[in-house]
Amino acid sequence: MKITNMRKGSWGKLTAFFDVVTEEGFTVKGFKLVQGINGLFVGFPSQKGKGDDDEYYDTVWAEKDLREELSQLAIDYYGQEAMPTENTPTSNVEPAEAPATSTTSLDTSDQITDDDIPF
Repeated sequence: MKITNMRKGSWGKLTAFFDVVTEEGFTVKGFKLVQGINGLFVGFPSQKGKGDDDEYYDTVWAEKDLREELSQLAIDYYGQEAMPTENTPTSNVEPAEAPATSTTSLDTSDQITDDDIPF
């Protein structure tokens, strides 16, 4: 498993969106890194219920061991990517910022807006 396209920000309890590439080559999009009462955890891709149902339902499932492995992998990746310096406040991260790349142009199709957040 490999984490790709981690987009960090501060959307309430939501701290990042990311995708996962499996060893078999599947890419699963829409994972979330969420700050819960017991620390960071991974929220799986979900979809809003139909009709009057305002609930969101996971569209991807994983066994407990795989879920724990993915959570630890995402938290480690987020920590490596989000190493703030002592003088850098973490609360001023803009949601639409893309990670620094070697190219000078930014692809705006990957930017996240408040409308993209399912809650």
